[in-house]
Amino acid sequence: MKKLFFAAILTSIFFTSCEKEVNPFIVSKHNIGILTDSTQVKALDIVYAKDSIVKKIAGDEFAGNVNGIEVFEKGGKKLLELSPSQALDSTATITSVKIFDARFKTEKGINVNSTFGDLKANHKISSIQNTLRNVVVFVNENNTFFTIDKKELPAELRFDTSKKIEAIQIPDSAKIKYFMVGW
Repeated sequence: MKKLFFAAILTSIFFTSCEKEVNPFIVSKHNIGILTDSTQVKALDIVYAKDSIVKKIAGDEFAGNVNGIEVFEKGGKKLLELSPSQALDSTATITSVKIFDARFKTEKGINVNSTFGDLKANHKISSIQNTLRNVVVFVNENNTFFTIDKKELPAELRFDTSKKIEAIQIPDSAKIKYFMVGW
């Protein structure tokens, strides 16, 4: 009986010591802190119990538009904007997350206060998309894409959306406006 009791205590100590605490601000391929690619909308109140959640309902859900869910700290600072796969469905999963807070960073340390030079030095850029007001830099290794305002680019690249922009044309000092994770 004593051996069985002793073995049970050792086993419980082993399992509790092996438990790894999740960094609530790390951005990886399948999660952002404790938010994962399989988290359902109904679980957000538990995941962000210490924060404020704002679910926007614009009335156009039946037209196919999905309304975002914003996450704020209790002090009012915007942390994230989540996009569910279906509007008004509590079982829908989150398909993309827009990150606004600098505490959220990739495993290699890139956040919204980083520059394009930081991004280029730490991640392999898979493609660059030229949009009307921004340049979107895709990094496939962790499902992220980083948005840089075209105001950060040389004048000859700011106004032509058909022009292909290469990484070498973006200044290393260009600031990241925000970044997103898409699942």
